[in-house]
Amino acid sequence: MAGTSVGRAVDQIRRMLRSQELLPGQPLRQEALAERLGVSRVPVREALKSLEAEGVVRHRPNVGYAVTRLSADELQQSHLMRAALESTVLRRVPQLGDSQLVALTELNRSIETAAEAADVLRMTELDHDFHFVIFRTSRLDLIVDEIERIWTMTEPYRSAHLYDQETRRRLVREQRMLIDALRKGETATAISIMDSHRSRPASPIPVTFGPALPSPR
Repeated sequence: MAGTSVGRAVDQIRRMLRSQELLPGQPLRQEALAERLGVSRVPVREALKSLEAEGVVRHRPNVGYAVTRLSADELQQSHLMRAALESTVLRRVPQLGDSQLVALTELNRSIETAAEAADVLRMTELDHDFHFVIFRTSRLDLIVDEIERIWTMTEPYRSAHLYDQETRRRLVREQRMLIDALRKGETATAISIMDSHRSRPASPIPVTFGPALPSPR
């Protein structure tokens, strides 16, 4: 039961980061989070420890937890790491079968629906699913796990761009192009599309704390 509560708390905190209810640099009060999530402090504390291991939050002794705030240089490094690792993984992705291509097409349609509704939270979640369906077929699990860690750590920054309508539409178009390249087994084209897909590195976003989770007094 405790593990279930911790897992649920981790998922809910991630959703708060994706929706920018929590912002980079924001202090996290365990009491406020527990009240917001409807759980006790114990699963919240364990969830924060888990997220700290992923680099999503940071802990300072005698201060507490805060959402990780990356510098411009750190964000650029994360972009370079993704470029190298994702290209390596795509080179090992086999030509996908019909069931996999259908799954990707359905995800793309759902992402388009979320994009037109400006549902950034839903779009961010589905975009993650879309890419990792592809990455996991490579069977390079250690590398894919590292890619996922970087995605998770930079998600608040990357999702900020999706509030722009043209960026959302561009993402949907490029996903369709990627599906077509994978259908044809054109690895070089797929890598080129992913490079374009990634051509706007995540950038620092203003920090404006909302009232839901006030900083410690």
